[in-house]
Amino acid sequence: MDRCTKEQRHKNMAAIHSANTKPEMIVRKYLFSRGFRYRLNHPRLPGHPDIVLRKYRTCIFVNGCFWHGHEGCKYFKMPKSNVDFWAAKINRNRQRDKRVQQELAAMGWHCMTVWECELKTDRREQTLTSLEYTLNHIYLGDRTVRYSLPEDDCGMMAAEAEPEYGAADDDDGAMI
Repeated sequence: MDRCTKEQRHKNMAAIHSANTKPEMIVRKYLFSRGFRYRLNHPRLPGHPDIVLRKYRTCIFVNGCFWHGHEGCKYFKMPKSNVDFWAAKINRNRQRDKRVQQELAAMGWHCMTVWECELKTDRREQTLTSLEYTLNHIYLGDRTVRYSLPEDDCGMMAAEAEPEYGAADDDDGAMI
């Protein structure tokens, strides 16, 4: 049973916004202070990711634990009223999140999800440091040159043949 009247609940839910949320602002301020430059809600990418770092080919989604159904999180509890509606809504959000991340991966983008509970004060520093480390790792991984030799590399050697050991010679080639 809901503690609020229908009008009060409507007013509360209407006050919740999807952009410029506190968790999103925490991530954005941290990234900017570390020299990362980004775009917000890129309109040409599927799902309009919260933060887009083009240089790193990375999209960051900052998800609220309730709205995206973060399993095993103490901040996600299914409401006791209108259960069918909320279960269907949260399930649709999960399916959409999965589909959008698959589409972005197919386009060559890296996708990262930062959950609201990971930005609480006791875990914030660890989460943000991990985010920075991952972005730098992605950047370096994408820009390293990868060499591969063909499986049959006969005749591909540019160096001289290996010398025979055990027989020493002097300057004129005579054996000692």
